[in-house]
Amino acid sequence: MVNRKRKESVVIAVSGRLDSAVALSSSIPRSVFSLDSVSIILNGRKAKKSTKVKEGDVADIEWTEEVFEGIEAEEIPLSVLFEDDSILVIDKAQGMVVHPGAGVHSGTLVNALVSRYGDDFASSDDERPGIVHRLDKDTSGVMVIARTPQALEKLQKEFAEHSAEKHYLAVVKGMLPEMHGFVDMNIERDPGDRKKYRATETTRGKSALTEYSVLKILGSYTLVDVRLHTGRTHQIRVHMKAIGHPILGDPIYGVNDPRFPGSTLMLHSHTLEITHPMTGERMKFESPLPDRFTRVLESAESLK
Repeated sequence: MVNRKRKESVVIAVSGRLDSAVALSSSIPRSVFSLDSVSIILNGRKAKKSTKVKEGDVADIEWTEEVFEGIEAEEIPLSVLFEDDSILVIDKAQGMVVHPGAGVHSGTLVNALVSRYGDDFASSDDERPGIVHRLDKDTSGVMVIARTPQALEKLQKEFAEHSAEKHYLAVVKGMLPEMHGFVDMNIERDPGDRKKYRATETTRGKSALTEYSVLKILGSYTLVDVRLHTGRTHQIRVHMKAIGHPILGDPIYGVNDPRFPGSTLMLHSHTLEITHPMTGERMKFESPLPDRFTRVLESAESLK
């Protein structure tokens, strides 16, 4: 482990205590404010974590955190959909964590990538080499990884501009109000649980837009195609819960049904369409339906 200084400027989006408001307005966890190393400047003046703030205030937060030094190579098999000198496209297995983080030091996709491409692939100041976008641990399906810095820069720009087209399959509770619709609600951290997010119809949080199309009605559940127009953490899971149709098997936001024993998160990254960062070719990749989907769909048919 090594110490690394972090500094971030945050525009406050909600009134209240400074530590709570910063956590709701940024990716900085509230736990940072308990560190001895934290320094807080509010609107140009020193402040405490308990200082009251209002919307529009600017807080400059500086702290020191412990990070991993280097990433250990691990021979972990990957299901490869496409590979060339610039990109790797995989079918990520459910249960695989994308990169090392708090409490997860090994067994990640990044560990597998370092093994596949060598130590030079991982620079000492980057704990997520090649990672363009994330899939949650319990979400399976298509992911693209950049093999070179040039490819990474271009793909990150493509995802930031939302020109990459991502479609997911999900099994959600109930029948949706329309065969095709949109969920347009901001997403913010849940103030009661830092590991969770929630949808809000206010201006707090970050804008998020999800599009869905009903594919099949499965009795008391529905199979939907979901297209992401933004890329917020837990976006599909949070939006589906917000409109009253949580995802089957979701351990955080969803619902468990005894009629589907052992069902895990029914969310799968089904297709990904990108422009190749070096050739400019528009490419579409598809991950086949996982076994857990097949089992649930068959079970749902028998329960009709």
